[in-house]
Amino acid sequence: MTDKNPRRNALTDSLFDAILSLRDREECYRFFDDLCTVKEISDMSQRLEAAKLLLEGKTYEQIVKSAEISTATISRINRCIQYGAGGYQTIIERMQKSKQEET
Repeated sequence: MTDKNPRRNALTDSLFDAILSLRDREECYRFFDDLCTVKEISDMSQRLEAAKLLLEGKTYEQIVKSAEISTATISRINRCIQYGAGGYQTIIERMQKSKQEET
């Protein structure tokens, strides 16, 4: 069966392969500094934080104050958590597990 997702293509595969090849946080900083604007990096960081807070059961009001993000964006993130592909949940659980292993 052919994948109908328009985001799945050779160019996107190449981008993800590049990201997967990054070896450490410093390489991530250098690559994303070249690839994205400061605002784009900030927006992605805020979305990840908002997803983490939503999964912790925080309210929209708490998230707006903590992540400095709009309720419209929080709602969009919440829809992704509820009905999306599970990407936020997977990465947040992995990050939490890694943090626990460090302590």
